[in-house]
Amino acid sequence: MNNMNPKSLIVIFGATGDLAKRKLFPSIYQLYEKGKLSEEFAVVGVARRPLSNDEFRNYVRQSVENALRQELSDLSFVSHFYYHPFDVTDIASYQQLKTLLAQLDETYHTDGNRIFYLAMAPEFFGTITSRLKSEGLTATNGWKRLVIEKPFGHDFRSAQQLNVEIRQSFAEHEIYRIDHYLGKEMVQNIEVIRFSNAIFEPLWNNRFISNIQITSSETLGVEDRGRYYDHSGALRDMVQNHMLQMVALLAMEPPIKLTTDDIRSEKVKVLRALRPISHDEVDQYFVRGQYGRGIVNGKEVISYREENNVDPNSNTETFVAGKLMIDNFRWAGVPFYIRTGKRMTEKSTKIVVQFKDVPMNLYYRTNEKIQPNLLIIHIQPDEGITLHLNGKKSGENMKTTPIELDYCNNCIDGINTPEAYEKLLYDCMRGDATNFTHWDEVAASWQFVDPISEVWESTKAADFPNYEAGSMGPKASDALLEKDGFRWWPIHYHQ
Repeated sequence: MNNMNPKSLIVIFGATGDLAKRKLFPSIYQLYEKGKLSEEFAVVGVARRPLSNDEFRNYVRQSVENALRQELSDLSFVSHFYYHPFDVTDIASYQQLKTLLAQLDETYHTDGNRIFYLAMAPEFFGTITSRLKSEGLTATNGWKRLVIEKPFGHDFRSAQQLNVEIRQSFAEHEIYRIDHYLGKEMVQNIEVIRFSNAIFEPLWNNRFISNIQITSSETLGVEDRGRYYDHSGALRDMVQNHMLQMVALLAMEPPIKLTTDDIRSEKVKVLRALRPISHDEVDQYFVRGQYGRGIVNGKEVISYREENNVDPNSNTETFVAGKLMIDNFRWAGVPFYIRTGKRMTEKSTKIVVQFKDVPMNLYYRTNEKIQPNLLIIHIQPDEGITLHLNGKKSGENMKTTPIELDYCNNCIDGINTPEAYEKLLYDCMRGDATNFTHWDEVAASWQFVDPISEVWESTKAADFPNYEAGSMGPKASDALLEKDGFRWWPIHYHQ
């Protein structure tokens, strides 16, 4: 198989849903447009709605045009799309789908290669995968892969149960659990920054780093996800997956080789080295918050409890800050602080690595505190790296002044930075699972997060809502760092 232009049939369950419309169709189009897909591919949309092929193609075209903000002049792309109305529980639906896939295999010479993408509610994952197997859709002479979105379970037990179900139809190496943060250019860049720079790798340990901070803030509220979000909360929605994945990449040992298995095995070691938090320690290490009313981008917005489909006395957290300790040789004693929340000051994901102060600073004056060196990795919306150093002010005296070395990735590449989904779909078609989550990672992160959820669910937060929309979260989040002698670096930190 030509690995550069993989040929496959992509079956998208939930093809009329939001994810397919906003992310999947535009990403497949971009791959096609850039010549990364050969003409030997087809996409089958599967959903409950009764649509004809033409209606579905029109729907796909609109979704791509909305994403591109321009009309599609060439319609050969959408001719690769087919629709199959479907009832998840009806065996006949699977048999008809099997017949359709066999026909498309011949038409497009796809050699029986199949990707089953479950872009729908997780309660159907088990049913669909077992039927795909029992009705012979996985018995193909090509390869087969299953792509699933989060949430993968609700806690360790449910995740394990789901995994057992899916593993009856697909082997672990055929399961691609998507975490779209791992598709982001700068997240993939973490390894490059660390392992290919002689100025960082020797310092990347507890002798030279005082703390690491990861912030992922959003300005949006829950929008139309109230029903899902009120049962999930920020801990499950963001920390268990995206935030812990970033911690693992920042903290892992250099892998022996840059292969999927070697990288994964180092990430799993980090997650296993996280210091477990017992029920009675949760308050020392973690802070939860829920947004009240406030002003975001100049507009007044309502509180979380006033949102659609949210319980008016909801105990669900929309903000989490935490202090993680990694008990291994490299990181003993270095706190990793994470925070994530909705309705915050602005949309930003960034990592700040704070280096320790120089042991005896010759330039320290009673009135002049030398600023620490910081390495800031900007993940979104800007992608790039900033290094904060101290230099000398011009003039006679030896006063220092903070200087910034700035590299902006998407300033240069501009609009060409591949959307995370585009990158991940292409990886999946090529059989590269490096940037997907292995079961061992899922298991370890649920085991870490579960005790925190259990405490928060069994005790009502008396002070909710405890941060104003448009702020950077509750005061307790600042106190979490202050007691260690640190502070959160602001999103736009200019010394």
